[in-house]
Amino acid sequence: MQEYPPIEDHGLIGDLQTAALVTRDGTVDWFCAPRFDSPSIFGALLDRRRGGYFAIAPDGVRYVCKQLYLPDTPILITRFISADGVAEITDFMPVTGEQPTDQHRLVRMVRMIRGSMRFKVECRPRFNYGRDHHDLSIQYEGYIFRGPSLTLTLNPIRRVRRLIRGQEIDSSGGDLVGFITLNEGDVGGAVLETAATHAPRVIPTEEAELLFEQTRDYWRRWLDRSRYTGRWREMVERSAITLKLMTFAPSGAMIAAPTTGLPEEIGGGRNWDYRYTWIRDTSFSVHALLGLGFTEEARRYMNWLDERIREAGENAVPLKIMYRVDGSSDLYEEELCHLEGYRGSSPVRIGNGAADQLQLDIHGEALDAMHLADEQGIRTSHQVWRSTVRLVDWLCDNWDQPDAGIWESRSHPRHYTYGRLMSWVALDRAIRLAARHGRPGAVDRWARHRNNIYDQIMAKGYHQGRRSFVQSFGENVLDASLLIMPSVGFVTPNDPMWRSTLNAIDHELVSDSLVRRYKPSAAPDGLPGDEGTFNMCTFWYVAALACSGRLEDARLTFEKMFTFSNHLRLYAEEISSTGEQVGNFPQAFSHLSLITSAVVLNDLLDASREN
Repeated sequence: MQEYPPIEDHGLIGDLQTAALVTRDGTVDWFCAPRFDSPSIFGALLDRRRGGYFAIAPDGVRYVCKQLYLPDTPILITRFISADGVAEITDFMPVTGEQPTDQHRLVRMVRMIRGSMRFKVECRPRFNYGRDHHDLSIQYEGYIFRGPSLTLTLNPIRRVRRLIRGQEIDSSGGDLVGFITLNEGDVGGAVLETAATHAPRVIPTEEAELLFEQTRDYWRRWLDRSRYTGRWREMVERSAITLKLMTFAPSGAMIAAPTTGLPEEIGGGRNWDYRYTWIRDTSFSVHALLGLGFTEEARRYMNWLDERIREAGENAVPLKIMYRVDGSSDLYEEELCHLEGYRGSSPVRIGNGAADQLQLDIHGEALDAMHLADEQGIRTSHQVWRSTVRLVDWLCDNWDQPDAGIWESRSHPRHYTYGRLMSWVALDRAIRLAARHGRPGAVDRWARHRNNIYDQIMAKGYHQGRRSFVQSFGENVLDASLLIMPSVGFVTPNDPMWRSTLNAIDHELVSDSLVRRYKPSAAPDGLPGDEGTFNMCTFWYVAALACSGRLEDARLTFEKMFTFSNHLRLYAEEISSTGEQVGNFPQAFSHLSLITSAVVLNDLLDASREN
């Protein structure tokens, strides 16, 4: 592997416990096992020389690549088209189920559609982010790569038997390099398996085809449960599948992204590990999935969230902002100095030092999700409500203090307006839940603090000179997070204070429909360098425009955003000034906000036509 592909030149496959990225030319350059947050086995995405990869590609011929998903599934098809013929690699991971396991399969089926081609197969694992050495054992019917803590088995599919017995095999250095020739109608490939309990074996073509059919049918049955029938259905459903791929089935937790270290600025140092579950993301996911009718997924997310609320409430402490997929909270951050980083963007980090920050807004997002789920019949237990009461009581005592904010500033804490806004939401939703079901709680006290927060935001969070709500008290910096003020019910869309805020954001944070979170130069966040526009903020902007009656502007902005998705309708975290996708990929925030904006905008467009 010689060059770093663009971040957007990847597709995502997964089995609901881990995932892999496949480049547009058929190389697996990111794969962690046995979980999303486990050390990488293939990590060339972060170091092309030391990271490791698994590549299958035509050898000795000029070809072009095309890539698509099998409709309504995350089964990825990479097509090679040349004068000598046409071939396809079909990549997928059979779903593992809801019990945690170390055993995961990555199936790579190569089918020769017409003509004949010689393929080069390279399997070069690098265990533990390239820090561990491994041995290659050549077996009668396959290969075993043995690292200190994990084994990787390569099981050839039947029609590549010459890969096992032929002379075109190089196994020096613990890596496997082979060449095979496929003729029209041939099916070959390999099944890569972690922690296999059996010796390598040749996989019959029929068995591989059965795995394909089972995986296809699982995803199509799942997607059939969607009740979304509005505009932009393909984009919405692809986002739903992507979010499902980033869900850890045993716990129901959703990770922010399946990658670490992908930069927000090429060559810069804003490179974070997103393979964890944020309270914020999980709460937003409830809104998105309930909007599509995925009640069971929303229920699983709420079960996970309820458990975190119960833990916090029992200990009278705030929620942590993020956890591992199993609910543990040890996220010690370290730098992998031996990796050069994507296109030289260092340092590469694992773990996340923001995990212990105080971010007051997450309580509002959690209570808002609980309130919405309750409206859909997903009720919390008595025990969880008792913990919720203790958490809300804690918030009453602690909302009026500086924190790190939604953007996880590593500079000094501030009195962030968004943090106050979502603290208001937390108290408001707790009051509504108590009233709806007659549940106990210090409602009068909660209402008093809710009203105090409202008054404080209006007095200190609105800058009279700018005629806008601002990022933090006493400053004049704009912040795109405030775009959600109308959607949470804090202001009405026709309020003059809100309209002037939206106009200010229009003029300062929006460029050709793309929205920055804030201007780092205006609001130092303790980090060097710059970043791109933030996809979630752009989708929030769409919803804000729509709710403010600017439906044509909202629709144009929304459909412009489609031009920034990759060839598979996937989004990273941000868009750079050159139009490239940057940041971890794909990003849950981007796809969550796409779904919620699509639902809001579609409903408002329908309503406007009826009127």
